[in-house]
Amino acid sequence: AVAYSKPRLATFWYYAKVELAPPTPAEIPRAIDSMKAMVRSFQAGRLAQLTVKEALRNGLVATEVLMWFYIGEIIGKGGLIGYNV
Repeated sequence: AVAYSKPRLATFWYYAKVELAPPTPAEIPRAIDSMKAMVRSFQAGRLAQLTVKEALRNGLVATEVLMWFYIGEIIGKGGLIGYNV
């Protein structure tokens, strides 16, 4: 089991360091510009010109962001239901 899982865990940690790292200060302006461009494209009506593959990819990314938000809320609350008030 150890021999089987060692290379897979190494691959997991490699990608986890890259994908789960917070954004660097240089990446923040690029993200803001990207969001501005997306808003402009929605206002221009380019949403109807998306391919199915692009729309599916955008939907999966949005779902991932929402799931990370919900998981963070669950961790912050300390449970699935309600806050202790």
